[in-house]
Amino acid sequence: MSPNPIRIALVAARWHGEIVDKAVESCRAGLLERGYPEIDVIEVPGAFEIPLRVKRLATSGAYAAVAGCALVVDGGIYRHDFVASAVVDALMRVQLETDVPVFSAVLTPHHFHEHDEHLAYFARHFEVKGAELATAIAATLALDTVDA
Repeated sequence: MSPNPIRIALVAARWHGEIVDKAVESCRAGLLERGYPEIDVIEVPGAFEIPLRVKRLATSGAYAAVAGCALVVDGGIYRHDFVASAVVDALMRVQLETDVPVFSAVLTPHHFHEHDEHLAYFARHFEVKGAELATAIAATLALDTVDA
């Protein structure tokens, strides 16, 4: 690693924060294991607020990579699949416009109910997704050093 550690930002939605935090914690642990100690966690109210925050972080020049984490569930005024699609599409646009790698752990289950079984299942699932997110970030940053 370079003398100046690479900074990574994780933008985490607070809607279902107890589940989203499993991905954040798992991702942080995976990045730390791979030698990336500079990890900032920025909280936003929900998934819809992630893309703007990610864009501001990506354009700041302070981060080598930025990721968004959220659990988007059905049960609101608008359909969850539309929200998730809008968020993921926006994250891809940010990545292409800024040339900063942007990652998504914005997940939307087909059937989610707030009972103990689903809460436990998705907490475990987000822990796995956080580990996968760390792997993807580290692999991409390694590619960037090869391309440089």
